[in-house]
Amino acid sequence: MSIKKKLGMGIAAAALGISLVGGGTWAYFSDTEVSNNSFAAGTLDLAVNPSVVIDVDNLKPGDTMVREFVLENNGSLDISSIDLATAYNVIDAKGDNVDDFGKHIKVLFLENADKTGDGWVIGDYNDVISETTLYDLQNMTPDASENLQHWITWLFGLNGEGSGLAAGTSDQMYVAFEFVDNDADQNEFQGDSLELEWTFTAHQTEGELR
Repeated sequence: MSIKKKLGMGIAAAALGISLVGGGTWAYFSDTEVSNNSFAAGTLDLAVNPSVVIDVDNLKPGDTMVREFVLENNGSLDISSIDLATAYNVIDAKGDNVDDFGKHIKVLFLENADKTGDGWVIGDYNDVISETTLYDLQNMTPDASENLQHWITWLFGLNGEGSGLAAGTSDQMYVAFEFVDNDADQNEFQGDSLELEWTFTAHQTEGELR
């Protein structure tokens, strides 16, 4: 056999060996599994029932109006706090006001029965948690879901629920409005009206390790 043939066969054999080695790198066991994952966000869904807390006319100084409403958490996430923002507009019927009608409307926040484990009885002003005027309240942002209680309920261990509002639960709220009789001339408010807007803003609880 000639030298050229021997070299040619050697080259061919070497190429075949490289090919076999290369092909052999794919000759191993394998197994594949697919992980299908998802992320779904929860919901905050706060409702106020009824949506109109108070609608009253023909007021006079000294009148007090007690109203109740329900805050409902219809979402899937717990609520840590509910901010209450107040805004109002006074309609001066005669154009003679020198004072703000909102300074003469007192707001009395009464016990939240679900938070204290107690109920509110009409005329029982021992259940007043805090009070202020609409004028001052517009510069405040109280937490409507906070567990504030009168000392009597604390004394007898009527603690009820904690602050916030768990998913699928509700709070029975009580509030009183008083047109304060200041024993002075309040004739400027005759025929006037006040439009009150309460905005409740729910906040989520803190993030957690899941």
